[in-house]
Amino acid sequence: MLGLCAPRLLAGLRLGGLRASAPGRALAPAAPGPRPACPRRAAAVQRPGAGLLSSSMCDSASGGEEVTETSTASAVDSLISLPFATIDIEDAYEVTDVPQMNLKRSKAKESVKNKQIKKRKKKHEDYQPNYFLSIPITNQKITGGIKTLQSTIIQQDKRLAKAMVGDGSFHVTLLVMQLLNEDEVNIGVDALLELKPSVEDVLQGRRLILPFHGIDTFGNHVGFVKLAEGDHVSPLLEIAEIAKRTFQEKGVLAGDSRGFKPHLTFMKLSKAPWLRKHADKSVLKGVKQIDPKWYETFINHEFGEETLYRIDLCSMEKKKQSNGYYHCESSIMVGDKNGGEPDDAELVRLSKRLVENAVLKAMQQYLEETQNKKQPGEGSVVKAEEAGGSGNDSANNRK
Repeated sequence: MLGLCAPRLLAGLRLGGLRASAPGRALAPAAPGPRPACPRRAAAVQRPGAGLLSSSMCDSASGGEEVTETSTASAVDSLISLPFATIDIEDAYEVTDVPQMNLKRSKAKESVKNKQIKKRKKKHEDYQPNYFLSIPITNQKITGGIKTLQSTIIQQDKRLAKAMVGDGSFHVTLLVMQLLNEDEVNIGVDALLELKPSVEDVLQGRRLILPFHGIDTFGNHVGFVKLAEGDHVSPLLEIAEIAKRTFQEKGVLAGDSRGFKPHLTFMKLSKAPWLRKHADKSVLKGVKQIDPKWYETFINHEFGEETLYRIDLCSMEKKKQSNGYYHCESSIMVGDKNGGEPDDAELVRLSKRLVENAVLKAMQQYLEETQNKKQPGEGSVVKAEEAGGSGNDSANNRK
């Protein structure tokens, strides 16, 4: 307290007609005039650190005792010489540079943020979809029209037969994803099963009919039959968005940066990459892109309608089925197919998958319980010794 109040005491100190100045400055004599009388009504005056000063003592001091310049200077010097005069408040109370601390914290947060961004970029750089949700195309009018289209194109260049999508594989891709092992495939199956009630909520008991009309390409490298415009587009887009959210909430890397554009692919030049290798050779003209002249007679062709009744979780890499369709991990039935029940083959495949999942989960639970059990006690050791040499051999083999 004395250190904080010293400047105020010095600024207001008047002793013996002299005014005390700030520390280190000479004392100037006060202006002449009558000395103020000490109030007599007060019984005592409190002076910090010096006890009580009576009114009689005040009268005596004001009556005739004068303080010399030398004694006043000594008093000031004694105040200056006290420890608080040279103390740096910031050092004494460890006051730090707040802006500098904030800057360091900001740099640390920025570093962590950059590392997280790099990690996410690395994860997405490794993202290579190998599974997809498929809406199978089974309407024979549509598949027949596509076969006719493919034959027309192949007649113009027989090499293009290798670029055609095979019979039985026609589908609309609803969502692509990456599933790297059996555990992730099981997660994908669970997500698909959870998707069913959400799809039913969108359909609200109505049948979603998908009409296909005309031809278009992606960059003249992928040829597809277009989904016609109409009221069916909005619920289909909503189902695709719900599917993406459902799988991502399960921790599955899913989706495509290009966004969802429903289409029915019938040819891809990437299926025959050797066609492009001949593009710069004069001996055999290569195929760089799809020529619109190949399909000009089908630009306004009505291919037919497909009713959404099933969504499959399919593999891009596993061997296809005997009918040409992709390997299917699981399926959900949404709505009716021609108002009837699901095919027997569909029921068999779904039942088989459910049994496989149940067996896998039971095995995993059994292994976890086995690992959590304690090591065998002394009783087990005694039994092993009683078993003889065969028990010792088995123990050595385990090591």
